[in-house]
Amino acid sequence: MDKNVLIEYADMKMEIKDLRRRIEDKQNRIDKLHTTVMSDTVTMGKKGRKSLGTVKVTGIPDGIITRMETALEKNQKLLELREVELLELQNDVEEYIESIPKSEMRTMLRLYFVDDMTYARTAAHMNYLRPTRRVKYTDENIKKKIQRFFENVPQCPEER
Repeated sequence: MDKNVLIEYADMKMEIKDLRRRIEDKQNRIDKLHTTVMSDTVTMGKKGRKSLGTVKVTGIPDGIITRMETALEKNQKLLELREVELLELQNDVEEYIESIPKSEMRTMLRLYFVDDMTYARTAAHMNYLRPTRRVKYTDENIKKKIQRFFENVPQCPEER
């Protein structure tokens, strides 16, 4: 387990949010199509050069609805597969974080990577959790601690 897995976890969470938004948009379009009635005017035939009259045809666009519902089902299956991957990755991330000996670092990594907080929000939350700490956490402080942690972890590749 290295920093790349933690970053990939945050990226997968964003991807799943995007997939859910897209599926919701498609579902809204399908719902809108169910209430849409299309109509067209057609001629009934010809007797020589004159038409026999026109008829107004109305109906629901079943073909379009069926194709969109099929696409929506495929997207939902994709979302379910991504969610399973995310859960497996989340378990790996949690196990890795729990293996870290320092409580402070575990909390920081959990807030920053798992809860997807910024450095500033992580610092504010750490200050809230440890109000008696003499030196308050800052966003730069949190950033440096996380960077130093990954520089000192042997299984992490160095990024320069």
